[in-house]
Amino acid sequence: MALISNRVSSMAQSETLAMTQIARELKEAGKDVISLSIGEPDFNTPEEVKEAAKQAIDENWTHYPPVPGYPELKKAICAKFKRDNNLDYTPDQIVVSTGAKQSLYQVVMATIDPEDEVIIPAPFWVSYKAIVQLAEGKSVYIQTRLEDDFKVTPAQLRAAITPKTKMLIFSSPSNPTGMLYSHDELKALAEVLREYPDILVVADEIYEHINFEGHHESMAQFDWMKERTITVNGVAKGFAMTGWRIGFIGAPVAIAKACNKLQGQVTSATCSIAQRATIKAMEMDPRTSQDIIRMREIFRTRRDMVYELLQQVPGFKVRLPKGAFYFFPEVCSLYGKHVPAASIFAQKYHKTTIDNSTDLCMYILYDANVALVQGVAFGDDRCVRLSYATSEEKLREAVRRIKVAVEAMN
Repeated sequence: MALISNRVSSMAQSETLAMTQIARELKEAGKDVISLSIGEPDFNTPEEVKEAAKQAIDENWTHYPPVPGYPELKKAICAKFKRDNNLDYTPDQIVVSTGAKQSLYQVVMATIDPEDEVIIPAPFWVSYKAIVQLAEGKSVYIQTRLEDDFKVTPAQLRAAITPKTKMLIFSSPSNPTGMLYSHDELKALAEVLREYPDILVVADEIYEHINFEGHHESMAQFDWMKERTITVNGVAKGFAMTGWRIGFIGAPVAIAKACNKLQGQVTSATCSIAQRATIKAMEMDPRTSQDIIRMREIFRTRRDMVYELLQQVPGFKVRLPKGAFYFFPEVCSLYGKHVPAASIFAQKYHKTTIDNSTDLCMYILYDANVALVQGVAFGDDRCVRLSYATSEEKLREAVRRIKVAVEAMN
């Protein structure tokens, strides 16, 4: 009898976390590794949010909260949806969870049955496919192109729909590409979905506030989409609150109730102190909050700098991201090239040819001491992902090292 279940044995490890772990181990061994692999803002949580958490401790908010979240927090989330997205939700449509990843997991588990098809535009965030797999659904990938800013077209969406299609999952702004959908682009996709009223949409908006193009656009804004769109968000990225572990959904009541039911059997409510702090985060208007504005502008400055630097790296084909804090350069022109026989990569893996994105990332990690993430993890082996959520000094040095390593190939 097998010790480990098939569902876990067949599930891939998160490649982003795996690359971060290797980089951490090299650092512990004394290597000067610059990690551009993890999706975490290098800012601290705003002071007013931290003060709200301290106050919550002093006021003894230390007992079990309601499973779907404190009523005050759910009301604050409803107000946030109205202020930022012009979406009308009621508290019974909100479920607060331990991070947006749990929110996504619960939505899929609550709605997808075996053999249901879930459309996922590629590149995609690494956990989408694993979550669908755990629900015993079938992922249907739509391959996008760098030339189209990695965005799915209405024709591609229509072609992917079958009688078994139950759901579409996408993110905007996107992890890993940094691209985002405009109002007209979203509406064009919504017009296709208008013809298929039974298809649910999961709109992952966790990078909403890191948007360099202006107003964020939500799929749920279209009247015919509101009652079948689950809007997923949280505080990790836009408020530099990754460790607080707060995510939430705005969803049709039936789906919110199902997620609440599932959460009650898995984790129950999320951390009481983090919830009280998140009330304050929800009250921060992204148009006027200096913390949010400052973080976004620093990311914009880094983005522009890295864009210029990456264009000088041979074989790196880049587009200017419109949001989040990632680049997803196309690097497949480097496949088939050879690294120096004396390189650490060649010695460790007993090969000198770069065949794919994993080879390239491992070569750059071991020989340039820069951690990236292979594009195959996101459904596109032509590319690699790098995060610019670190200092300008480290970013300049990282790209310099990458350039040197690539120039050593022949």
